[in-house]
Amino acid sequence: MKKKNILASLILFSFLAVISCNKNSDDGVDGDGQPTEVDKTANLRAAGASANDLLANTNFDKLKIEIAYVAGFRPSQDAMTEFVDYIEEHTFKTDIEMVFLELPAVDQEELTIQEIADLELENRTVYNDGKTLGIYIYFTNLPSDEDEEDEGLVTLGAVYRNTSMVIHEATVRRLAAISSIITAADVEIATLNHEFGHLFGLVNLGTTPVNNHEDSEAPNHCNVPGCLMRGELQFSGSGNKSSSLSSKNELKSSCSLSGKSVMQMLENPIAKGNRNSVPLDAECILDLRSNGGR
Repeated sequence: MKKKNILASLILFSFLAVISCNKNSDDGVDGDGQPTEVDKTANLRAAGASANDLLANTNFDKLKIEIAYVAGFRPSQDAMTEFVDYIEEHTFKTDIEMVFLELPAVDQEELTIQEIADLELENRTVYNDGKTLGIYIYFTNLPSDEDEEDEGLVTLGAVYRNTSMVIHEATVRRLAAISSIITAADVEIATLNHEFGHLFGLVNLGTTPVNNHEDSEAPNHCNVPGCLMRGELQFSGSGNKSSSLSSKNELKSSCSLSGKSVMQMLENPIAKGNRNSVPLDAECILDLRSNGGR
């Protein structure tokens, strides 16, 4: 009888151990209680490489966007609402989740794209998971190292990987404060939408143009007047369509958005009472639809 009881206890213990191991695996740890590795490779590709995955629902039907921001520099709710509207307008993603991550300030005066990417690897928590596509947007209190204050050239935002972008929120606010009619939310949404347009693969950055409308002097930007992806908005960038890496193997942005140009783009319609976001032109919309967009 005692042998049977011992055998029954061993079977029960083994069964509970299996359940425990399975539960731990679901919670992000393995059977030994160690954290499981997250496969980040799909989120570390060149800008525009996930264009179709963003636009269509074939591989991913949910979008999870991590908004990482330095304390005191969280983006406005108005900008976040319009940003989601923009995504829903041009993609088939209807399940969009925003998660906010507050981060401490970095003790330096400016940031390079490589430093921004390094900070992402330290802090990012949202990656592709099953049918969920993960996006990371960092709102920083520091300016870009590419800014040329003497010439009035400042960078508002940049994309540097297929699911990664940065917004220089302190620069956005400082620039908006100069104007009596343009708000920080206006500048935020124009910057977000422009840079996310590059994650959509515009222009010729992962989404092939149906008709040629790429600016010959500003690669990966549109030559149609009035378009959100207009070439004159570009401040700098690698100009390399196949990779976001320089010859020195340092990460470079595929687009850095010029603050001066954005302010000029916003002034006319807002002065006339139109606070709606600057739209994509017909050619850019046609390109998105050809690559699985709405």
